Amino acid sequence: MTRTFDAGRNTFTRAYGSTALDASLLLIPRVGFLPATDPRVLGTIAAIRRELSDGGLVRRYSTDATDDGLKGSEGLFIACSFWLVDALHAAGQQEDAAGLFERLLGLRNDVGLLSEEWDPAARRQLGNFPQAFSHFALIVSAVQLHSGRTARSDSMSM
Repeated sequence: MTRTFDAGRNTFTRAYGSTALDASLLLIPRVGFLPATDPRVLGTIAAIRRELSDGGLVRRYSTDATDDGLKGSEGLFIACSFWLVDALHAAGQQEDAAGLFERLLGLRNDVGLLSEEWDPAARRQLGNFPQAFSHFALIVSAVQLHSGRTARSDSMSM
């Protein structure tokens, strides 16, 4: 709580002493660490939207701020973008969650499949295809939005 929270930006960070963000921070409410309505979680959601998003879709992390051993940049991760849908939904921001969900559905190909990433410049899917993680995240988001309930990985119910 103290070594990964940047009070100046009102956001959690990816690691002790780091200022970098990681999209996995969107899972804080899902794992039961803090509720989505906690001001620090709301700040983290806002920071990810501000610093890791491109047109509403989410990068896993900034390749400029993180040495992942790979050259170049990455696309926007579709599963991480569904995590944002879930975080927004859990935070009570249903309109934003539903709008992003619909936008993500529009990325599917002609038979409804998703890849791992989205290239916003070329406006096409890239990476592993089809990607099970993207489809699993889509299903979790769809169930949550439809049911009005929030998924929690630290319990057996949604």
